[in-house]
Amino acid sequence: MPRRILLLITDLQIGGTPTVVRELATRLHHPPDVIVDVACLAERGPVADQLAERGIRVTALNAKGPRDLAVIARLRRLVRGGGYDTVFSFLIHANAVAAAVACTSRSTRFIQSIQTTQPRPRWHWRVQAIAHHAAECIVVPSESVAQVAREWSSVPSEKILVIPNAVDLSEFEFATDRPLDSPKVRVGFLGRLDPIKRLPDLIEAVMLLGPNVNLNVFGEYPRTRSESGPTELDRAIAEMPERFIWHGPVPRPQEALSGMDVLVLPSAAEGFGLVLIEAMAAGVPVVATNVAGIRDVVRDGITGLLVPVASPAALAAAIRRLIGEPDLRARLTIAARADVAARFTWRAVLPAYRALLHLPTCEQMSTPSGS
Repeated sequence: MPRRILLLITDLQIGGTPTVVRELATRLHHPPDVIVDVACLAERGPVADQLAERGIRVTALNAKGPRDLAVIARLRRLVRGGGYDTVFSFLIHANAVAAAVACTSRSTRFIQSIQTTQPRPRWHWRVQAIAHHAAECIVVPSESVAQVAREWSSVPSEKILVIPNAVDLSEFEFATDRPLDSPKVRVGFLGRLDPIKRLPDLIEAVMLLGPNVNLNVFGEYPRTRSESGPTELDRAIAEMPERFIWHGPVPRPQEALSGMDVLVLPSAAEGFGLVLIEAMAAGVPVVATNVAGIRDVVRDGITGLLVPVASPAALAAAIRRLIGEPDLRARLTIAARADVAARFTWRAVLPAYRALLHLPTCEQMSTPSGS
């Protein structure tokens, strides 16, 4: 009898958590012994197509929004019809819907994942405080997320399991020396353009660095605009039209990282920051804010540079250091790649997921799964 596992997420747009779900599903899926399917509450997104290309079945539950309670019934039918012994949900909306289904699915294990330290909206944490009671375990990617889960959602410490996010080093080309020999230094940002990322701070920092520095942004531009006029991001972009290059979302982070000399993550809050270890794996030096979640990933002065949040001047100073000190760049990138290899590869992380899901190790299976 094969094991049947459903990974449930809010959406499958390009982003950190959908990437984690895609890679986890790919590595755990091992028919006929282990069948892993993926479902999202929203409509299909680009990551759904990527999963389908890898032979993973994806179901979009097509919720019209967070108040569409009919999605609970659709998930219940999916769980019963699919015969899943485990449902592993990611992010608050998926956790809440899974918790509602758990009440009538006593024979199924429910596991949840929290991936953020973002304090608002506060109701997210109040909902999570209720939802976690339906889960056997709460998986978090960092000690910082574990702390806020305890403090803001009253999740018991013994219920929390820290499993870092991961990358496959073989998928990232690494150069120990990336000379800045182009006419323009390419500062890069990769991720969703959410206000919590504080992209206007980075725009202001690049403006302080002078005309030889461009800002390359890879991500989905916010679909919602303020009815009262341009957003803060709109206004910031308008101040540097010639040096702001918006590339839109990319299906693979390698495409974005190959066009950067420095990656900057100026967030006010992060649960982990998958893009950081992707850049570190690729040999792109990183500058980020010294906030919870990021501190779990980047070691200041050792694997990257950390600066105070909401300080464009500090961001500019750190970027200027990396531009002007090639020895520093080389030292940071070499140490960063080694740190990713030690702590944040799927080879290091996957055994913890297998143990959690009561799956045999690769060695115990007839054919090993991906590295």
